[in-house]
Amino acid sequence: MKAQRSIHISAAPGKIWPLLVEPDNIKKWCQPAIRILRTGEQRGGLGATFYFEEKAIGQLLKLNFVVTEWTENRRVTFQLTSGNLVKGYEQRYVLEPTKTGIHVTCFEDVIMPYGILGKFIGWFRAPVTEAHLRRNLAGLKLLGEAV
Repeated sequence: MKAQRSIHISAAPGKIWPLLVEPDNIKKWCQPAIRILRTGEQRGGLGATFYFEEKAIGQLLKLNFVVTEWTENRRVTFQLTSGNLVKGYEQRYVLEPTKTGIHVTCFEDVIMPYGILGKFIGWFRAPVTEAHLRRNLAGLKLLGEAV
């Protein structure tokens, strides 16, 4: 299941970046997030690892990730290394400066288990996932534009 959403934020990339990569900041705008913890000594950058919990499909989603792409103030990508309820998960944020701020795009690719049944579940869940992305990006915008 793939989803993509974008939003314009009237703020500099340097103001948005910490909201995307600091666990305490992520919980402020990513509504389903219950817990985000760094799992290694590395605090950021390529290869950093973290644990993420959220309520999804009425169950607690417990996921471990590694950062696979990190270009400060431009893009960050993280990929599932282990977890429950999903077989694969990758999320990427791309920040593109504009004359009036920044254009932020979130790409999400989730692979469900259970073969063809998983594909059906993913198809059924796609509108919910897209609504979450819209809500989360709106929260990021609200925080990023706050004085």
